[in-house]
Amino acid sequence: MPKTRRTQSGFIGLLLVLLILMAIVAVALYAMYLNATVVSKFESRRWDIPATLYSRPLMLYQGASLSPAELESWLKLLRYSQAKPTKTGSYQKSGNTYTIYTRGFSYGDNDTDAKQLIEITFKDNQISGLKSTVPSRTGIVRLEPVNIGGIYPESNEDRQLITKEQMPKQLIDALIATEDRSFYEHHGVSLRGISRAIVANTTGQPMQGGSTITQQLVKNFYLNSERTLKRKVNEAIMALLLEARYGKQEILLAYLNEINLGQNGNRSVNGFGIASQFYFDKPLNELSLDQYALLVGLARGPSHYNPRKNPERALERRNTVLNNMLVTGKIDNATYQKAIKKPLGVVKTPAIAKSRFPDFLDAVQRELQAYYRKEDLQNKGLKIISTLDPIAQQAADSAMASQLASLRKKGSAAKDLQGALVSAHPATGELVALVGSGSEFTGFNRAIDAKRQVGSLLKPVIYLTALQSGRYNLTTPVNDSQVTYKVNGSNWTPKNYGGASHGSTPLLNALANSYNQAAVNVGLEFGMPAFKAQMANLSITTEIPPYPSVMLGAIDLTPMQMLGMYQIFANGGAYTPIHTIRTVIDEKGRVLQRSQRQQQFRAPPQAVYLLNRGLQEVIRSGTAKAANDINKDLGLAGKTGTTNDHRDAWFAGYSGNYVSVVWVGRDDNKPIGLSGGTGALPIWTDYMRRLTLSPVNLPVPSGVTWQWMDGYSGTLSAQGCAGALWLPVIDAYRPSQMSSCAADMVYQQQLQAQIQSLGDNLVDMGGYYIEGEPLYTPEPEIPPQDNYIVDEYVEQTMPTPSTQEGY
Repeated sequence: MPKTRRTQSGFIGLLLVLLILMAIVAVALYAMYLNATVVSKFESRRWDIPATLYSRPLMLYQGASLSPAELESWLKLLRYSQAKPTKTGSYQKSGNTYTIYTRGFSYGDNDTDAKQLIEITFKDNQISGLKSTVPSRTGIVRLEPVNIGGIYPESNEDRQLITKEQMPKQLIDALIATEDRSFYEHHGVSLRGISRAIVANTTGQPMQGGSTITQQLVKNFYLNSERTLKRKVNEAIMALLLEARYGKQEILLAYLNEINLGQNGNRSVNGFGIASQFYFDKPLNELSLDQYALLVGLARGPSHYNPRKNPERALERRNTVLNNMLVTGKIDNATYQKAIKKPLGVVKTPAIAKSRFPDFLDAVQRELQAYYRKEDLQNKGLKIISTLDPIAQQAADSAMASQLASLRKKGSAAKDLQGALVSAHPATGELVALVGSGSEFTGFNRAIDAKRQVGSLLKPVIYLTALQSGRYNLTTPVNDSQVTYKVNGSNWTPKNYGGASHGSTPLLNALANSYNQAAVNVGLEFGMPAFKAQMANLSITTEIPPYPSVMLGAIDLTPMQMLGMYQIFANGGAYTPIHTIRTVIDEKGRVLQRSQRQQQFRAPPQAVYLLNRGLQEVIRSGTAKAANDINKDLGLAGKTGTTNDHRDAWFAGYSGNYVSVVWVGRDDNKPIGLSGGTGALPIWTDYMRRLTLSPVNLPVPSGVTWQWMDGYSGTLSAQGCAGALWLPVIDAYRPSQMSSCAADMVYQQQLQAQIQSLGDNLVDMGGYYIEGEPLYTPEPEIPPQDNYIVDEYVEQTMPTPSTQEGY
């Protein structure tokens, strides 16, 4: 061979070697890059996990007020099945006794309820007996909270992570038998699987995939679904790298949490954990063999095998998965035959399809945004325990829907009627129910956003000021006559509803019947600055206009603001902020936030105690007496509110355990032809009637005594006197005068006592009894007045009225 040709051959050979070496180096570098990608993402496994919102748990203990119907309602919301309780999520009823196999729940910081069997016995809508397989030092068993919705990431992926301990064996068996029978033998890529798929696909047999479970995970977790050679090569290399670094169980777990198994509206259903809820309304561990097989079948094509849209196709695919389990020996023929005969069992509308209580969920999200970043709420997997009481919320939804439907039939003006209802526990300030609209949620939450004139709901503010001043008690006469006032150079003459005046009338009667003239006359005696300061004390921070019509409710406020005010009345003067969040727990089970009970006296308990009696009279005999039919022994209290031209109707009231506010009106602010008593009260009454209520029983504050009072004059009276009423009185301001009837009774009692004490020393002097001195008529003895002191009372300085010094 010529030297030149040998030189050329040598050069070409060297060049080829260099190219091969460069290719090896490039492949090695690319493999290192892919390896870094695999390790980085798999180590962190940072899926976007939506925040999940829950209700409060149901507290069960002996003596708790709970009806069987309420318990069953809670179990229905949890999607418990009524069957022999051999597994979690099931219950059985026998007479008045329920046996429940609970699922358990973790409340963060190692506060965990284990799954357990509990037995509950009822008597007269009360728990009379409670047993459990797990001992409780407190005697309380918690039934897990209800999932009420989520806050989803911008990727619109819904996912519920499962752990290694939560991987059901039957699910794994079905998956491997169908998707990758050599999963435990190969190292990421199966040549046998690829060959089988090529043969099947080229010979016209049913289409088969050659990808292993590891390759499918790589495709979903790292890559995309594009059909290119580059993507397939990357998939194979990354699958090999993944198998080299991690165990089979870790890869299986990642696959179970990643795979797409359907579409819930605009959100994808990712992973078997959430798919179980989406198709069967159950946790993954409660599914049966045939249900696991259906989910595994969906992995091939969730849209193609959608059981709701293509049930026959889905059934065939499910049975194919079951047959694969039979062929591979994972189940026997008897089990196979039993499983293929079962229906699909897919729920028509899953609980997670949309939020069950969207208005309340909106309120929770608003409160969360004050503490957390948007991205943390969307993808950190937070678990939020809210204050929602599903029993109360369902009662609110039903009452609103039922009564609005009835009210809308009361004429064309009420045809477009809307409503809002908010309800809380007085002592804790926990919001338990919220209805922000009378129809589907549109994003405008009337309970929070609708600012409307509140009418006579503000009259208690006036009378609270009067009662704490010492100038008034519950029977002090007030002037319910028309008085003309100069306001900004113009005359203003407030009038009563209906036009009639009532002259001098007791404060209790004026409040119960909501007389406008009396309220304004009393309010202006103390002045607008005093009214504004009292409103601030009662949690209303909105700017108060300076004109006196505000005293009659000519100011725009929201139902939530009014709930905050009436919570103070219902709680004896103590203010606890209305809130929707109990606990926030991170994905590692650590409590990030826990609500703390905050209480501050915003009004003197003595004056609030008297006002409470006045608000009870509103229901006993006043503008809301229709609500007395709920239960006369509960001592319910409240106040109606109606605005000019009947544009808004309100009612705010409370029992011992619920304080609730209802508003009805039109979004266009046109008249509705309804008053507080005919528009809002029926909804409030319907709502409260659906609940187990406790009586209003405020503790008697120090410095308050119950007395017989003259019902017309504001003076002391006595039992048996005409018009005498048994009412609370602030000791420091107890009247020094008595009615003539009471004074006569005192005289007679003292006379008889004196006669008895004289005994044998008495001398008969023609009908007069003497003992050395003439007989006289004593004046009634009145105890000295103590200084008025309220412990822990916080208020703004109340301006001194121009008519009296030293207020």
